[in-house]
Amino acid sequence: MKVIEQLLIEAGISPIAGVDEAGRGACAGPLVIASVILKDPFAPELSLVRDSKEVPENKREALFDLITSIAASVSVIIVPAKEVDMRGVHAANLDGMRRAVQGLNQTPAYVLTDGYAIEGLGLPNLAVWKGDQVVVSISAASIIAKVTRDKIMREMDKQYPVYGLSGHKGYITAAHTKALNEHGPCIEHRQSFSNIAALINKG
Repeated sequence: MKVIEQLLIEAGISPIAGVDEAGRGACAGPLVIASVILKDPFAPELSLVRDSKEVPENKREALFDLITSIAASVSVIIVPAKEVDMRGVHAANLDGMRRAVQGLNQTPAYVLTDGYAIEGLGLPNLAVWKGDQVVVSISAASIIAKVTRDKIMREMDKQYPVYGLSGHKGYITAAHTKALNEHGPCIEHRQSFSNIAALINKG
């Protein structure tokens, strides 16, 4: 069965932008959204591009370098934790998707996203179920967003070492919960998230 990306290209619809995010479910750190236009999504050198969650960290970074070197355009939007709190994670994500597409150096003919259609984009777009697993352009955006966010979280870990942010990247683990209970949240924690709000109200 041909995936939608291939069908669009065969119909002469291009360029195609893929969009994905990293950090939506994390309680600390920014939300990072990336949009990528690939010159040829089916180029042999991109054969290892997968959903970022399926690729080991060292290989993700190598693919990040590959994608940025051969893509027609890459755009990355970083949404700080405070903005996520102000707008809500879903609204912040949708706005970040719009900004990521608008930040590309060429206007895509079609936009494919993972999970959520981009309301108000003004361009044809489609949310693809498990898109980061079946659409190369979305997988590429997934890798760009994930590697960018991981780098930010490693730097953040140097500022706030008690939380282990370089290890679990701001997602809740037993170790993170223990550190939160012992030290309370820092300014990079999302106060609108229930576990962080509970700690703040408790204090």
